[in-house]
Amino acid sequence: MINHKMTINKYHIFFGNLANSLKIDIITALKEKPKSVTELVKELKVEQSKLSHALSSLRCCSIVKVNQEGKKRIYQLNKETIFPMLELIDKHENKFCAKCMAVKK
Repeated sequence: MINHKMTINKYHIFFGNLANSLKIDIITALKEKPKSVTELVKELKVEQSKLSHALSSLRCCSIVKVNQEGKKRIYQLNKETIFPMLELIDKHENKFCAKCMAVKK
C-alpha cells in the first residue's frame, strides 16, 4: 500500500526546490556548465550565505552534485535525471505553453 502522505511530502520537497526563484536561477546557470560557488555568486549577484543555503537544499534532493577540486567546490546538475527533466519541460513549453508565453510577453 502506498503511503499517500509520504508521496505528497516528497513531491512537495522536490517541486518546492523548483518553485524557488533563486534555485531556478542556480539550475539555469548550471545548465550551461558546472560552476564554483564564487562563479555562481558573481553571476547571480547573490550573497554567498543565501547561495550556500539554496545549494544545500538542491543537494539534498540530488538536483545538483558537488565535486571538490582543491579548495573549490564545483557544482553541476544531476545529468541522469535533471537534464532530461529540463528538456521535457522545454518540449512541453514549446508545444503546449507557447500561446500562454506569447500573451505574457
